[in-house]
Amino acid sequence: MTSQLNVDTIVDKAGTGGANIKIANTSTHVSDGGNVTQNTVQGLAKQWTYYNMASTTILDSLNTSSLTDYATGRFHPVVTSAFNNLNYVTTYSTNGYAGDSFNAGTVGSVKIGWEITTTTSTYETVCYYTSGYVDGKHNYVLAHGDLA
Repeated sequence: MTSQLNVDTIVDKAGTGGANIKIANTSTHVSDGGNVTQNTVQGLAKQWTYYNMASTTILDSLNTSSLTDYATGRFHPVVTSAFNNLNYVTTYSTNGYAGDSFNAGTVGSVKIGWEITTTTSTYETVCYYTSGYVDGKHNYVLAHGDLA
């Protein structure tokens, strides 16, 4: 027998605020059209970081403990809660310049297993502009995969 709970708001026992809701790794959600279900946890970003290479500063993040400055234009985000294996996916973008403007010739990429050994808790991001590596001011990286 299945049950359905219809409510407008869920609050804590004291009635003073929102409640923490835990969902299982097997929890699903229904697509907009209602025909497909997807695993909710699998679809969430497990780590992301917005950082400034020029000042080695994390501006905002989720599941990121620190940054390692490997060389000009080359950084390693360090994941707080490690991934389960090396089968995780990353996406990276940058403005490629130490100033605030966007440079059309900027190339930002994630190097997996390049000059560092990629692990379940770190990988390399590379910012390249025109003829060399630069410390980009606005860098955005996120990762999807299974946490350990």
